[in-house]
Amino acid sequence: MTEPERVAAGPFDDEPAGSVRLDQVPEGVVLAVAGALDLSLAPRVQRTVERAARLRPALLVIDLTEVTFLASAGMAELVRANRQLRGEVTVRVVAAGRLVLRPLELTRLTDELTIHPTLADALAAG
Repeated sequence: MTEPERVAAGPFDDEPAGSVRLDQVPEGVVLAVAGALDLSLAPRVQRTVERAARLRPALLVIDLTEVTFLASAGMAELVRANRQLRGEVTVRVVAAGRLVLRPLELTRLTDELTIHPTLADALAAG
């Protein structure tokens, strides 16, 4: 029996699976997301937001600087975090690149979310 032949590689076959990291900083916590924020990574973002909320920070910054693709599932998690923590924790999102910022603009989530171009801006905003 022979091995099946691979006909074509998909556009994301070499992409890393993605990661979610939570870092405490003096201003609060930073949730840094890397890779494709899609259906496979969105549950990890949700769990990490819940973990961050248990820390009761004054500020939660969701840093999308290293996100390579933003799917609707990822955008849903951003909205969920913002609505879930409203009144308890200030939520800010770092998004600058066209791959991430454009979907947020097209869906008008820039009207609902507080977007900053850099992590330093998000942490310094009063």
